[in-house]
Amino acid sequence: MQKLTNKEEEIMHILWKLEKAFVKDVQAAIVTDKPHYNTLSTIIRNLEEKGYVGHTAYGNTHQYHPIITKEEYRKGFMNNAIEHYFNNSYKSMISFFAKEEKISAEELREILDMIEKK
Repeated sequence: MQKLTNKEEEIMHILWKLEKAFVKDVQAAIVTDKPHYNTLSTIIRNLEEKGYVGHTAYGNTHQYHPIITKEEYRKGFMNNAIEHYFNNSYKSMISFFAKEEKISAEELREILDMIEKK
């Protein structure tokens, strides 16, 4: 799975939400820093080349849809982050969030309960 730029990831989130869309639909959904139509069209075609997006042609117009689900992307993204930033250690990742106070002891207990119930 190829890494996405921030703008590509933003567009994927829009496509996951819309499920299928023309470039103008994606452009309308972008809240800040709207790219020019042609720039956006190029970004979406790049996503297609990377295997994230497919299209249905209607004459000269294309309607785009995600090929990769949000869950598939999340798995790949998290596996990559854990591999590159936490030495493939989930323990290191959880420790990081605990030290940064991003996860509470109560949440950790809930995670342990989920693990034990499996």
